[in-house]
Amino acid sequence: MNTQDKIHAQVNANPVVLYMKGTPQFPQCGFSGATVQMLQACGLQDFAAVDVMADPDIRNGIKAYANWPTIPQLYVNGDLVGGADIVREMYALGELQALVNPAGAS
Repeated sequence: MNTQDKIHAQVNANPVVLYMKGTPQFPQCGFSGATVQMLQACGLQDFAAVDVMADPDIRNGIKAYANWPTIPQLYVNGDLVGGADIVREMYALGELQALVNPAGAS
């Protein structure tokens, strides 16, 4: 399985996948940490997180996968949502909460 196939499988096997630097417990950059905090603030405690620092092929491959140059990258239901700035804006508008936790959206 090549890197693109591996990423495709990860994105489609989990409802929410965050490609980040570090782990949710120990983020290695502020943008990754902020994205984790926003997901958790939406009530989402259980999501797949992929530490791009642990695998250089994934780190480079994820940028090519959706033609998105930065990390973190958030995928929901197989679709790229965006990076930290987009996630932050969606959170402020209440859109992220509805996207990742539709049953809990009001």
